[in-house]
Amino acid sequence: QVHLVESGGGLVQAGGSLRLSCAASGRTFSRNVMAWFRQEPGKEREFVARIRWSGTSTSYADSVRGRFTISRDNAKNTVYLQMNSLKPKDTAIYYCAAGLWTSSTNGYDYWGQGTQVTVSS
Repeated sequence: QVHLVESGGGLVQAGGSLRLSCAASGRTFSRNVMAWFRQEPGKEREFVARIRWSGTSTSYADSVRGRFTISRDNAKNTVYLQMNSLKPKDTAIYYCAAGLWTSSTNGYDYWGQGTQVTVSS
């Protein structure tokens, strides 16, 4: 019902910035919440940030609060993740997801293919 495609990943030095994009198509109205997760090799997928298509509610993981900003452009059906002051620990594959208002992966039933973010020292 919902198709998600991430883009914008790449290699950046510590302290640099990247903006990730998630283009949504299909029945986007059927899921109220869009979120970003990330996953390092051999580790669990972890919550990064989430936002509703309507209203102003956002939520962030403690590890990224103050550095990352999630936003949306409803006209373009696109969600963004602006990442500033990047650290090597931010290195991961970043995934866009659609689902419920939760930080758990269980609340999301639509996922993008992921985009690699690598932060060098």
